[in-house]
Amino acid sequence: MNKIHPTAVLSAGALLHEGVSVGPYAVIEEDVIIGAETRILSHAVIKPHVRIGKNCMIAEHVVLGGLPQDTRFAGERSFLVLADNVTIREFATLHRATGEGEATKVGKGSYIM
Repeated sequence: MNKIHPTAVLSAGALLHEGVSVGPYAVIEEDVIIGAETRILSHAVIKPHVRIGKNCMIAEHVVLGGLPQDTRFAGERSFLVLADNVTIREFATLHRATGEGEATKVGKGSYIM
């Protein structure tokens, strides 16, 4: 069963697999997929086109899936993909890729501070 804090904001277009927990004031936007047993802590923001694997931990105030920090970005649909067992610590930001259908990828077991 998922544990969603009552102050969290979840888009109807987000898919959360079994055992996901979402903390206070977290925001999960549309076209987001979160794998089983992943924990999203308080105030995290997960923007569209993000894929998160199983058993990940997204800490407080993290922002995932922001627009690419690249002047060549022209609004194309791109992704941020986190493999299984990834930890993203407090206040980190990870952005989508530049290029239609391209993805920024974080490998299995990565730990980002």
